[in-house]
Amino acid sequence: MTVATLLLVVAAVVVLAAALSGSWVAGVVAGVSAVLLGAAATRITYSELLQSRRDANRDRAEQAQAYRRMAEERSVEHAAHVAAQVGDVRSELGARLAERETALSELEAELAKLQKHDAETTRRLLAETKRAQELEREGALTARSLDAAEERAAEAIVRMAELEAEIDVLRAEVETVTAAWRSAEAEATRRRRA
Repeated sequence: MTVATLLLVVAAVVVLAAALSGSWVAGVVAGVSAVLLGAAATRITYSELLQSRRDANRDRAEQAQAYRRMAEERSVEHAAHVAAQVGDVRSELGARLAERETALSELEAELAKLQKHDAETTRRLLAETKRAQELEREGALTARSLDAAEERAAEAIVRMAELEAEIDVLRAEVETVTAAWRSAEAEATRRRRA
């Protein structure tokens, strides 16, 4: 039983006792006492209400602070996770870029070798043609040599065209990987700034 309730019960008992006594003085005293005890009970109830509101506000403030700390911790964890993923993407893109550049260098070296071979084959073809004109009596032999040289030249030209196409594809892949890498780097920079 709270103090306010006890005061109201006392006021009710005093009024009841005055009513039973039948005295008007006792009734007036009981009425004044009841009003004073009721006012005191109301004041006590109001104070308890204010205190419960203060306690509830303090509890909400503590919960808000705890939530803010938890949100900050999650934000730090998320930033660390994003940084780790960006690092992984960068290293993967760097490895792919290095791999593509190595393949491109190898294909360019092979293309240079084939171009040199093609030039040599062309030179041989010209030499064979000149020899064929000079040596008409060996026309059949020269014709076969010429056909073989032309076939090798055609194969070299076809191979050279294939390698050039492969180089174009690899260049496109390198450009795509480079663009993706730059995009990932720009995204990471933007996120860090945000």
